[in-house]
Amino acid sequence: MTRLVLVTNDDGYDAPGIHALIEAVQPLGQLVVVAPDREQSAASHAITLDRPLRVYRADEGRYRINGTPSDCVHLGITHFTGGRLPDLVVSGINRGLNVGDDVTYSGTVAGAFEGTLLNVPSIAFSAEIDNEGRSDFSRAGGLVRSIAQRVLGHGLQRGVLLNVNFPAGDYRGIRVTRQGTRSYRATAFEREDPSGRPYYWIAGMDMTPTGEPDGDHLAIREGFVSITPLQVNLTHEPSLEDLSRWDLEAG
Repeated sequence: MTRLVLVTNDDGYDAPGIHALIEAVQPLGQLVVVAPDREQSAASHAITLDRPLRVYRADEGRYRINGTPSDCVHLGITHFTGGRLPDLVVSGINRGLNVGDDVTYSGTVAGAFEGTLLNVPSIAFSAEIDNEGRSDFSRAGGLVRSIAQRVLGHGLQRGVLLNVNFPAGDYRGIRVTRQGTRSYRATAFEREDPSGRPYYWIAGMDMTPTGEPDGDHLAIREGFVSITPLQVNLTHEPSLEDLSRWDLEAG
């Protein structure tokens, strides 16, 4: 049976990254593309519950949705794959990295999370922005196809997805990495609109990688493609025993 691949992103249906992703995985089987009708960067794993979702059929097996990446994957699996569970979900290729703490905000990673929650092997792909403000998606295509083929062939453990990031410039190789961490300081700027009313813009956040030797940040900085296995179960196992010793009912 021909393999079925569901494609999504968070940069929007018309973004060049998703078209590079489509081209890369097209040889792997039948594609169904379900993507947001506009940019949904930093949407994280939001699901739309407060309004109806509108679907616009752009072509055979191609859909634009006025929702988040998670909405797109959810609707794609439940309504646009002909009642068949896809063999793979791929999300991206994002314009900009999704490493370290960024994965908690990323709509690209969330698309893969949603696929994983619905029991489909899933991969998120992102590409670093170079000094000229561009991401070279075409260079990533061969590796995108190769990684997707291996997931189709070997599968992933239940509840696990892959987060793949491509550095700008020449690739020195591939590293399997941990999700890195950063020292993080939030910044929000206060401004006034023409009517004198205040508004706020979250931007310019100070985020410095802490530099784990096996972390995704360092791999990218040293010119390696980073592949990080993530899990959807966020339980911190070591804390279970610690918390069980607290006298939580003492008031």
